[in-house]
Amino acid sequence: MPRTAKFPIYADTSFLFSLFLPDTNTAGAIRFLKTHPTPLVFTAWQRCELRNAIRLSVFRGNHDNQTATAALQRIDIDVAQGDLADTPLVWPVVLDKAEALSARHAMQLGVRALDLLHVAAAISVGAGRFLTCDSRQLALARAAGLRAGKI
Repeated sequence: MPRTAKFPIYADTSFLFSLFLPDTNTAGAIRFLKTHPTPLVFTAWQRCELRNAIRLSVFRGNHDNQTATAALQRIDIDVAQGDLADTPLVWPVVLDKAEALSARHAMQLGVRALDLLHVAAAISVGAGRFLTCDSRQLALARAAGLRAGKI
């Protein structure tokens, strides 16, 4: 049975990628999970972006097909085991929040639309914490009032 958190933890794709394929942030991501053993929010949006990032790592020559395929399979295993908590999004709500965040912060922080969508998704699911490896996204999450950390 999946464990649930009172205030879920939302990890953006940069953090999630580091859990499934080795990169410069992998050690920090694993260290965080060892000290915070709770499921991570996992939306269809994160699933799509993460799986695509893994495939892009093959295209870019950073990982081979076999390693990427194993990572894709581990995602499904982590969902089935409850380590990644399948979490629905209400897209009109997420998009409205993203637009409001853009109006308040994009000119000052220079955030991309994808950053806006992650932070808006985290807010919409009631995340108590936001994890990223991206400095601009971290600044946006903090400006939006989320307890945010960079790994």
